Amino acid sequence: MKRFTYLLPLAVFLVIAGYFAVGLTLDPKKLPSVLIDQEVPEFSLAPIKGSDRGFSSADLKGQVSVVNIFGSWCYACLAEHPILMRIKEQDLVPIYGIDWNEKDPDAGPAWLKKQGNPYTLVGDDPDSNAAIAFGVTGAPETFFVDKRGFIRYKHTGPITISLWKQTLYPLIEELRKQ
Repeated sequence: MKRFTYLLPLAVFLVIAGYFAVGLTLDPKKLPSVLIDQEVPEFSLAPIKGSDRGFSSADLKGQVSVVNIFGSWCYACLAEHPILMRIKEQDLVPIYGIDWNEKDPDAGPAWLKKQGNPYTLVGDDPDSNAAIAFGVTGAPETFFVDKRGFIRYKHTGPITISLWKQTLYPLIEELRKQ
C-alpha cells in the first residue's frame, strides 16, 4: 500500500506532463471552427452609421466571398487593413465587414472614413450577435464562404500579403471552380 502512495503522484504527474507535451505541439494561431463546411449562420445586421444598407447572411449566396470581423479598437485590424484595401482595389473578391463590439456608434464609420472602406457591405454588431453566431474569439477573424453560402475556411489574426498570396487567394480560386 505504501508503494501505491508513492506511485500515485508520479502517475498524476505523467498524465499532466502528457497533456502539456501534446499541447506544446499545437499551433495557437490555428483555432478550429465548428462552422467549417457548415452554412453561414443566419444573421441580419443594421448598417453602420452613415450607410444605407446593412449586411445579412443572405448577401453571401451566389458568389465566393470573404467576411472580415473588425473593430476600430483593434490594432491588428489596423495592420491588416492595407491588405484588404489592396484586395478591393484589385477587385479580387467581395469583402463583407462586421464592425464588432463598438461602444461608440461613430467609431467604426469614422475609422473606415480615415483608413478607407474595403467592404462591399458593413454590418454593425455592437452586441456581438453575429460574432457569437460565427464563434469569433477575437478580431480580426476572416471567413471564406463558397457560392452556396458555406464557410470553407477561417483565418484568425491579421491577413498578411504572403498569407494572401500563398494560401488565401489560391483557396478563393479553388472555391470559384466548385
